[in-house]
Amino acid sequence: MKSLLIISLLMLVLLLTSCAPGMNDHRPERPAGFLWGIWHGWIAPFSLIYSLFVPQSGIYEVNNSGFWYDLGYYLAVVGGFGGLAFSRKCKKR
Repeated sequence: MKSLLIISLLMLVLLLTSCAPGMNDHRPERPAGFLWGIWHGWIAPFSLIYSLFVPQSGIYEVNNSGFWYDLGYYLAVVGGFGGLAFSRKCKKR
């Protein structure tokens, strides 16, 4: 059972870091937008750990669309999954 849990966690980490900032095909002519900002904000803690082992990765995509990417990133970091869980918990009451 423990080995299944460990394998599942490793697969989850690989899945989350597969779309890490700086590792995608975002170029100045095709920048990351609002939805990529949200995704990169959600996986920021995993990206930070991943960037310790893979120096060419980062936690923020430098080839982005500006304000909209920043807004998505900020909303995801501040709100995150915890904010979504809190709003669901409040609605049940």
